Amino acid sequence: MNQRNIGILGFDDITALDIAGPADVFATACELAKGEKPYRVIVIGVTGGTFTSDAGLVLSPERTLRTAPALDTLIIPGGSGLREPRTNALFCSWLKRRAPRIRRVVSVCTGIYGLAPTGLLDGRRVTTHWNFAADVARRFPRLRVEPDSIYIKDGPFYTAAGVTAGIDLSLALVQEDLGPQAALAVARMLVVYMKRPGGQEQFSEPLRFQTRSSDRFSELAAWMAGHLADDLSVDALARRAGVCTRHFSRRFGRAFGSTPAAFVEGLRLNEARRLLSSEDASIEGVAEAAGFASADSFRRAFERRFGITPTGYRGRFSLREAAS
Repeated sequence: MNQRNIGILGFDDITALDIAGPADVFATACELAKGEKPYRVIVIGVTGGTFTSDAGLVLSPERTLRTAPALDTLIIPGGSGLREPRTNALFCSWLKRRAPRIRRVVSVCTGIYGLAPTGLLDGRRVTTHWNFAADVARRFPRLRVEPDSIYIKDGPFYTAAGVTAGIDLSLALVQEDLGPQAALAVARMLVVYMKRPGGQEQFSEPLRFQTRSSDRFSELAAWMAGHLADDLSVDALARRAGVCTRHFSRRFGRAFGSTPAAFVEGLRLNEARRLLSSEDASIEGVAEAAGFASADSFRRAFERRFGITPTGYRGRFSLREAAS
């Protein structure tokens, strides 16, 4: 197995986790590997000398744009410094020349501002941090921006949403290279969830809906996601939110754009998908863990939402099946 060079761009005012998260994923894959290390992580500075993250971390690049070696994968982190006109122009000019010789080009969060101006993403599906999605769509109308996705693959280009989504995407890249069991081992070591393979949309429902609510409902979605087997009836949720039942459904609809029942079912179905792809529990066990009243009601809801049975979904997306 040939060692792959993973280049990570570095610049002043970079988002610290955008560079540290992916770097740790690939470094952990190397720690867990038997024999030759599968990756070499190379931090590439836009210019020479150290650079400082938005959190005040001072980092030293191994190479610069001028001295960068051949790369298998290039990761473009986010951060306000990449939107500085001189830095942006310098990097975009370099990337347009180098991109045809790079197997995978990845942007994390607002790193898309360093990739979109090159025109390489024109006509492609992309994502970015929800807070910048509208601006990206306005500035780069040829991009097909999908703001709800955690990460997207379109050809050799990969784009990820905010901050920790860079870890999700990096795990998907490890899975592409080394297989699902290796990626799962890295996820376990880092104590994060193993997401589905790259190229499939990922959704974080509690996070997405929390951003739309600023009142006492703002924490309700996250609490619900962690208590799917509990009583999530309207009465129970109203008590949790501290409002009377009579007003709860109307206020819930305004906050989340959904009825409580539909929202709860969506959370339970997303958890069921995760369990089906990463666990070997029975269908009955998955139904119980996700909070469904019975296996039959789970099967009906799952097929109605996704157009496939739970067993069929497991056959297509199970990590164990993919590894066999």
